[in-house]
Amino acid sequence: MIDIRELLRELREEPYEKIVIRAPHSGRVEFVVTEPGAKVVAPSGTWKEKPGTLLARLEREQNTKPLYAPQKGEIMSFAGIRSGQFVQAGQELLTIRHFLTKEEVISRILLRALSLFCAPEKGKYYFFPEVDIKIKTKGSQTVHVEDGMELFILSRMKRETTVRYNGPAGIIYAVYFETNDSVDRDKPLIGVCPEDQVESIQDVVRRVQSDWEERD
Repeated sequence: MIDIRELLRELREEPYEKIVIRAPHSGRVEFVVTEPGAKVVAPSGTWKEKPGTLLARLEREQNTKPLYAPQKGEIMSFAGIRSGQFVQAGQELLTIRHFLTKEEVISRILLRALSLFCAPEKGKYYFFPEVDIKIKTKGSQTVHVEDGMELFILSRMKRETTVRYNGPAGIIYAVYFETNDSVDRDKPLIGVCPEDQVESIQDVVRRVQSDWEERD
């Protein structure tokens, strides 16, 4: 098991994520946000129908594509590109510094601390009925898993197959997929924690929830 407290210390030293904005295609770029340190907002609304801050416009063959901030934060730096300059597809334009929320910090800790069982193939995943009922009524952390246990049903190309859990014994501490959503291959389905380490992880989660200071 990793040193969770050391990981938390590292996150406190660099409590943000760097988001690089790149040109989706070639064209002439015109920046709307021009100063480092400028605040930007993320998409909002029930279905994220309201775009985030307009960062720039990219024009090609008299067609203009707006580039919006994908996350809340501030402009960290520009990549030396001037407004009016022609850029290539994939070229770096600017970097946003997104300060981590409590939920994001907890998610990062769990992804590092838990034993992840990932999708062996792309498709829709469902828990076995008896496991699904237990999770829905009592929560995932009441489910104990062992190596070789029949745990999932994979629905793919109108066929259903059984997927056995492969990994250390423990409880399902986190579930990373939604029923009826397609999961890409190698994306995590669940995070498993040995039962003797649950209290340690829960203690760190409580500390983050009470002590982590979120920034605007």
